Parts: sequence; C-alpha cells; structure tokens
Amino acid sequence: MSTSANQPSGKRTAEPRPSLLRTLLRPRNIAIAVIGLFVLIQLVPVWAFQNNPPVLDEPAWDSPQTRALAVRACFDCHSNETVWPWYSKVAPVSWLVTRHVTEGREKMNFSEWSKVRERDEAGDESAEQIQRGKMPTKDFLLIHPEAKLTPEETQQLINGLRASLR
Repeated sequence: MSTSANQPSGKRTAEPRPSLLRTLLRPRNIAIAVIGLFVLIQLVPVWAFQNNPPVLDEPAWDSPQTRALAVRACFDCHSNETVWPWYSKVAPVSWLVTRHVTEGREKMNFSEWSKVRERDEAGDESAEQIQRGKMPTKDFLLIHPEAKLTPEETQQLINGLRASLR
C-alpha cells in the first residue's frame, strides 16, 4: 500500500487555493478588465465638443487651387468644416482627434478669418510650419493619406498661403 502514514487512506488532500493576484492575472480576467475599461471610457463625453460651428468668413484666397489644397491638407483641423469620421467617436482616439481640432481652430481657423489675430503673420507662420514638415501632422497623414501633398503641391500651398493670408 502506498499511502503515507499522515494521510488516512481514500482521502485526498485539498489543493491550495491560488492567490488573489494569480487569479486576477489570469488571461480571462485580464480580458474582462480591459473590455470593461474600454466600455467605461466611452462614457467620457468628448463628442459634445465635436461640432462644426457656422462658417463666418474665409481669407481672400489667391486662387481656387490654394483653397483646394488647404481644404485637403488643413481644413479638418483648421476650419469649422471638420469631417468627423467614425473613429473620432471611439475613445481614446476621440480624445486625441477632438484635442487636435480644438487646438488647431484656436491657432488658426480659416472659417472665422475675421477673428484671427495677427493675420499679417498667419501666412508666413503657416507656410513655415508646412515647410518644416510640422503640418499636417504625421499622425493625421497616417489616417488621411489624401492629405499628403507632393513637393510641387506643398510649394504651391506655401506660396498661396503667403499670398492669401495677409
């Protein structure tokens, strides 16, 4: 007989219960927590800030091409004509998109041109940001490949902004 002296025959010893930490770190429990967190963060109401106020006025564009290039590369963040795609409604991406648009409109809003302070410097400042590759932002271009301008289009936009935003 192979039973030990300490154990009565026919009885099994209870296995130790896993620790609370080990239980919480099970893949199933981690997945439930992540899904719960994802659902919970959807309740932060950034969608309330995703609006398009009326267009008041625009700069006197030097050409329709300059405006078309600005619409393609700049208007989603720098106008009241923002296209709010489906992913802009899903947190945490919605937080990033809303912040980008809010900050972009604060810096310069083509749809409220008469409210822009320092209009004399706006063209040069915008052109410089584009020339240095800071605008449009890299993350915007990842999601909006149509906003990527060729070198010729970039130079045309730079020249057009300098001529238009005075």
